[in-house]
Amino acid sequence: MVVFFMSTYDYIIIGAGSAGCVLANRLSANPANRVLLIEAGKKDTKMEIHIPAAYTMLNHTSVDWAFETVPQANVNNRKMYQPRGKTLGGCSATNAMAYIRGNAKDYDDWASLGNQGWAYEEVLPYFLKSERNEDIDKLNPKYHSADGLLWVSYAKRHRSIVAPAFVEACKNLGIPENHDFNGEQQEGAGFFQFTIKDGVRQSTATAFLKPIKHRKNLTILTQAHVTQILIEKDKAEGVEIATSHNLRQKFYAQKDVILSAGAFGSPQILMLSGVGDKEYLKRFGIIAKKHLVGVGRNLQDHVFCIASSLSTVKTANESFKKINQLKAFSQYFLFKKGILTASPLEANAFLKTSPDQDRPNLQLHFTPMQAGNDFKTDIYNLKTYPYESGYSILPTLLHPKSVGYVGLYSANPFDMPLIQPNYLQAEQDRQVLIKGMKIALEIFENQAFAPYRKAIHHPQNAQSDEQLLEHIRKTLESVYHPVGTCKMGDDEAAVVDNQLRVRGIEKLRVADASIMPKIISGNTNAACIMIGEKAADLILGNNQ
Repeated sequence: MVVFFMSTYDYIIIGAGSAGCVLANRLSANPANRVLLIEAGKKDTKMEIHIPAAYTMLNHTSVDWAFETVPQANVNNRKMYQPRGKTLGGCSATNAMAYIRGNAKDYDDWASLGNQGWAYEEVLPYFLKSERNEDIDKLNPKYHSADGLLWVSYAKRHRSIVAPAFVEACKNLGIPENHDFNGEQQEGAGFFQFTIKDGVRQSTATAFLKPIKHRKNLTILTQAHVTQILIEKDKAEGVEIATSHNLRQKFYAQKDVILSAGAFGSPQILMLSGVGDKEYLKRFGIIAKKHLVGVGRNLQDHVFCIASSLSTVKTANESFKKINQLKAFSQYFLFKKGILTASPLEANAFLKTSPDQDRPNLQLHFTPMQAGNDFKTDIYNLKTYPYESGYSILPTLLHPKSVGYVGLYSANPFDMPLIQPNYLQAEQDRQVLIKGMKIALEIFENQAFAPYRKAIHHPQNAQSDEQLLEHIRKTLESVYHPVGTCKMGDDEAAVVDNQLRVRGIEKLRVADASIMPKIISGNTNAACIMIGEKAADLILGNNQ
């Protein structure tokens, strides 16, 4: 069957990810607005998307762009895997579902950089607008809502026995307990909130798109790869796409084209469309339509390293055995109970590595599984995990001084973007992670873990800072939180203004993680959803 689409819309959204699905919902709420949502990936029908603990099974599948960096000079010359969601919901359909907003000072920093309207008190209403927190009765209503579309909750159907030990050990070491990282205070140790409802993932496709997918004024086009934005006389007129059959088609926007393809995809599409540094574009035979030196620059990302301990009690590693996998899936499908109902992440801590920090610069993700001590475990491939039970702390660098860029390999829109994050280039980043490893080992050695600790074995025999750094280089991975490559601001390197309009191009905006001028203090998905909410208001002229 051949499906024909109209060629002209009011709004065209490129990317059905964390922000794009929000935009599709809000912009199409007025039946007078004709909205086209374009997604390169397939529909989110893959079973593992909706099972919380199955998200790592999505790596290197049809719903993952599976990008990689160039070799990283400071990480043993390794190419670093960069999973990116390629389906309805984008990364919100493939991530670990942690709902963390960051620190209030992060957004005040954005505002101080010339981005009026983006201070914490000004973006908080947009976090509240999207959130439907099922634990609202236990939380401060100033910081939470029960009226939004996105379900948020603490893990209720499964939690390991070792996660509370992590929180207790942190308390024993002077890290205060924190029941709500998204409330008045971020610092401290506690349990994650997740975008999970009744044991099922709540991606933005599930929360924002599926309830309204039958709106007559909304067209959702999947398996459509945007090859370029059509720009004429400094105005975005529409987009060109290639379908799964490699047929080219053009669509036109009467009002706005909104780019929500993420921190890798958005700058790549801009450059392919002739928006970027003209001298750089010339290398690939691309004629510059607008010279913007900041496109693709300012790439920032969170990275973590791994500390693991063997356990005297059974943990998630037991679930990797085939017989236990069968039991877990049976329990999930029959009763919506058990390990598959929860994210592999359980507990968390935000802390400062020195008293002169004005906000946490280190995050400790805690998971009830160990990654082995032979460096043969690929954390993105469950088949490589050991069966022996254990637990891990992942010291995470929140404010990297190392900054990179996204570029091109060619003018072919089907080639992956060139990704150079320059991980651990800055000495300060290396020192923060060394401190993080020392804190993680202190936590493992605390009496709270005494009933569960069999042996601290990862890193083994690392005593000096040099040995710890070598361990960090071997275990370092991205938390896949890339941001900043189409940054918002008023300086020469800024790509969009505080209304998210691309500088010098009419009818073109960017709304995704790429607009962040600085990376936030924590997991980035909630902030991307907020950006989608605020962008919709800016576009519709309802800015508060």
